[in-house]
Amino acid sequence: MHYEGMIIRPPSEANSILLQVTVGCSRNKCTFCGTYQGERFRIKTDDIIQADIAFAEQYCKRQRRVFLCDGDALIIPQKRLVSILSDIKRQLPWVTRVGAYANAKSLKLKTPQELETLQSLGLGILYMGLESGDDTTLQAIQKGAPAEEMIRMGQKARQAGFKLSVTVLLGIAGRQRSQIHAQETGRVLTAIDPDYVGALSLMLIPGTPLHQDYEAGRFLLIDPDETLQELRTMIGATDLTRGLFHANHASNYLPIQARMPAEKMATLALIDQAIAGKIALKPEHLRAL
Repeated sequence: MHYEGMIIRPPSEANSILLQVTVGCSRNKCTFCGTYQGERFRIKTDDIIQADIAFAEQYCKRQRRVFLCDGDALIIPQKRLVSILSDIKRQLPWVTRVGAYANAKSLKLKTPQELETLQSLGLGILYMGLESGDDTTLQAIQKGAPAEEMIRMGQKARQAGFKLSVTVLLGIAGRQRSQIHAQETGRVLTAIDPDYVGALSLMLIPGTPLHQDYEAGRFLLIDPDETLQELRTMIGATDLTRGLFHANHASNYLPIQARMPAEKMATLALIDQAIAGKIALKPEHLRAL
């Protein structure tokens, strides 16, 4: 495989064939993210992509899923993306699902019919970084789209037949807007009604604008107890018809996984126990991105 730069993928794609079709992120402006600093976004050439698919055809027959790296494969022009998915379908017939990151911009650029075509070719799940449902926070972190556009694009993906996994960030609003962020994020998640919600806890990365704001005292990082309070409010405000809300990423202080709506109240009770000090939290030195 021809890998360049830093390769990232969702935790659920740990055992997937990682096919790097782009380098970097098409936006690369979020203030909290240092993954692609200094990396100019580009789509890899067809010959490299085809060579990697051929490699997977020979050596990756035990892996049933493919993930298209890096930050936003959905931004690839439709004709090229159709060609990539068609090659995967033809050369890797044992693959049951292809996944990719998506953002509001890339979803907006695709028509509903184009999205349905991609879904029919095996692109089965999209991972969208919402981070927050609070417009003030979204603007501060330079996410590039307001909450209502996030809702429309998330619904658009669902209507095209994709499984949708939405990521949110505990602590991203800082101390002042923590509870507003939690409440509004729950509202937006309810409106999108994704299949999966993944809650991560903010970890400041040196060199990013948000870390600079923190060092200058302009951003107040919430503590572990406040993070739990934020998580509780967020889950309390989230009503999914049949989604999985999980906060078991390595960055989180309290790993949880809740099937919504059946396990919502039990999960809130679990968080209450942790807030009361009856459940130990993950120590700081064990947290990771």
